Amino acid sequence: IANRGEIACRVIKTCKKMGIQTVAVHSDVDSSAVHVKMADEAVCVGPAPTSKSYLNMDAIMDAIRVTGAQAHFNSSAPLAISAAVEVIAAVNKRHVLTVMDPYIHMCICPFTPRLCQTAEEAVKIAQQIGYPVMIKASAGGGGKGMRIAWNDEETREGFRFSSQEAASSFGDDRLLIEKYIDNPRHIEIQVLADKHGNALWLNERECSIQRRNQKVVEEAPSTFLDPVTRRAMGEQAVQLARAVQYSSAGTVEFLVDSKKNFYFLEMNTRLQVEHPITECITGLDLVEQMIRVAKGYQLQHTQEDIPINGWAIECRVYAEDPYKSFGLPSIGRLSQYQEPLNLDKVRVDSGIQEGSDISIYYDPMISKVGDVLDTKCNHSAPKFICIRSLKEVGASQMTVDKMAVANAHAASFLNWGPRRLGRTNLEQKCAKLTSNNKIMMSCLSRDAAGVIVLQYLGTLFKVRVLSKLAAELNSYMPEKVSEDTSSILRSPMPGTVVAVSVKPGDTVAEGQEICVIEAMKMQNSLTAVKQAKVTGNVTVTPITRFQ
Repeated sequence: IANRGEIACRVIKTCKKMGIQTVAVHSDVDSSAVHVKMADEAVCVGPAPTSKSYLNMDAIMDAIRVTGAQAHFNSSAPLAISAAVEVIAAVNKRHVLTVMDPYIHMCICPFTPRLCQTAEEAVKIAQQIGYPVMIKASAGGGGKGMRIAWNDEETREGFRFSSQEAASSFGDDRLLIEKYIDNPRHIEIQVLADKHGNALWLNERECSIQRRNQKVVEEAPSTFLDPVTRRAMGEQAVQLARAVQYSSAGTVEFLVDSKKNFYFLEMNTRLQVEHPITECITGLDLVEQMIRVAKGYQLQHTQEDIPINGWAIECRVYAEDPYKSFGLPSIGRLSQYQEPLNLDKVRVDSGIQEGSDISIYYDPMISKVGDVLDTKCNHSAPKFICIRSLKEVGASQMTVDKMAVANAHAASFLNWGPRRLGRTNLEQKCAKLTSNNKIMMSCLSRDAAGVIVLQYLGTLFKVRVLSKLAAELNSYMPEKVSEDTSSILRSPMPGTVVAVSVKPGDTVAEGQEICVIEAMKMQNSLTAVKQAKVTGNVTVTPITRFQ
């Protein structure tokens, strides 16, 4: 199994159920990962970067030979438990489909049939299609190597970032350009086909709730589709699978406009992240079906056997900083993690546990939480746990009364010893506001200086609680002088410097790019916050890692 994280754990679970022994491959920083512990054997295939480990096909093949593995599973680059390589090449590169389109009759959104080689060529193609356009990695997925451009300058910049991200994530920097559709719905059809000409569509998943072009919430079935449109999309997806002699589980993705016109987007020849919700409403184990198909068995079901039992939703859980608008990945050791497995009809797919390390090298998605219901209408109460909070209310919105209550509650934490600042500091019932309401306070942190950070209904209260003696002695302590950062550009996260855009002596304008940082497979441009002059030496060069 040449994957890591939750998808590797997911495959291992089905293999154990089927009595199949498994081999996990891992990078050197993943040696203690959950999927490595779950597998029967494990082989290190290289250093942390995916291009040198999980996407290093020579190392993967060496692991197969050494262990004597009879099959190979990799959801991003399948070799055995998936379709044939030549089929993947046909459907995973959409420009190839333009040759086949007269025979498949796919509804395709306007795009260029040729790949872009240079930024200027991308600008020319974008002008021909008409703005806005979407710049995409030909071999891409997961929002990597994807940019929206509204003019020529954004196309040039998008070409640069997309090609670099595509090369880093997929080992293929080729790009294509298509028309960008405003207010679309992203709806995909799960297909399943065998090597005997049988193919099924397993209903749809709606993935329209996205952020930075990456799916974050998915549901099945879609509340937007009617049965006629659902069947039309399903039949077209199956038609494509049969036309290219596809044999495995795959996903045909569409964009659907407000009038329910749908356009082929791409086909993913792998097990999708969001596959659990399809399993929830159909009762099928897609990994088991993929293994059976790879072995040569025929499908066990016909189209009439595929049900829609209830309604399922899945939310992805990310290791990100909520106090920076969830805009930046958050790395480090996972000190507290608890899955809501006690809740009925809740499914959690994860590849982490308490003590796991979240590194800069991989995607920040660490787990998935899913819920299945009889119908969408009876979803009367949320069943997902909130990790701290999804919203933060600014300090300016705190009332005097709430702040007074926070101060009083903070005092109750004063006598806690260090051993008490573990699991017990969350969701403590501290006091009653009225006779009918209880406050649920969370103590997020406490330091030696007496600073305690509490959270109540998403609002942070930062207070300082000292003993009488400490308060008296504190008056003799010098005030710490805040660092002057007005002339400093500081990276908000550890990562790799992939480009430096200035040199000593340059005068930069506000908003001008200074350098580009890559972390967790995404590239981020760091810009100047004011007009200034670059002084001294540029001490960091491209392809330099820092913490």
